[in-house]
Amino acid sequence: MFLCFGSSEVGNHTIHPDWRLTSDHAPLMIVIPIVEEHIQTKKHTIVKDSDEEYAFVKKLTKLLRNIDTSNITDVNHLNSIITYFASSVENI
Repeated sequence: MFLCFGSSEVGNHTIHPDWRLTSDHAPLMIVIPIVEEHIQTKKHTIVKDSDEEYAFVKKLTKLLRNIDTSNITDVNHLNSIITYFASSVENI
């Protein structure tokens, strides 16, 4: 078991040698607190074969054609292109 060093939330574990059955390993137990959290999501839909779908696909195709991928030299440059693409798609 690997735990985050110095974490007060998940840094404590319990060894249970009395839970051992035929194995020579003692079970370990950790309590991980899970906080209820609401994650706001949104879903965009476009009706199939609609004018909106046609316009979106046309803009998306143009965006893909204009992205310069000829000089991807490292992961940072690739991540930059992906971030640009994602934000551009959201703004279509």
